[in-house]
Amino acid sequence: MTKQRQHYETAFKLEVARMIVDQGLSVAQVVKDMNIGRTAINRWIKQYRAEQQGKSGIGKPLTAELQRIRQLEQENRQLRSDNDLLKKASAFFARELK
Repeated sequence: MTKQRQHYETAFKLEVARMIVDQGLSVAQVVKDMNIGRTAINRWIKQYRAEQQGKSGIGKPLTAELQRIRQLEQENRQLRSDNDLLKKASAFFARELK
């Protein structure tokens, strides 16, 4: 039987990372107390530290600000794509009318 993958809320990941980085708890102690995989916690810490340095890091952002930035960037890409499509369509129809 395979082990089911756990999914944790972003706020929970952020809190665990803060406990280790800011409060100085050891990773081993958190792994033991909270029954969370060491690999997952190490990823959360890496992401948290990257975000603290102003970098985007890897994976889903932990802080609300970076989540909002990623959302706006995605929306911006979509709007640019839609705008390009509309420009091409209007050029096509302008040629057809001539």
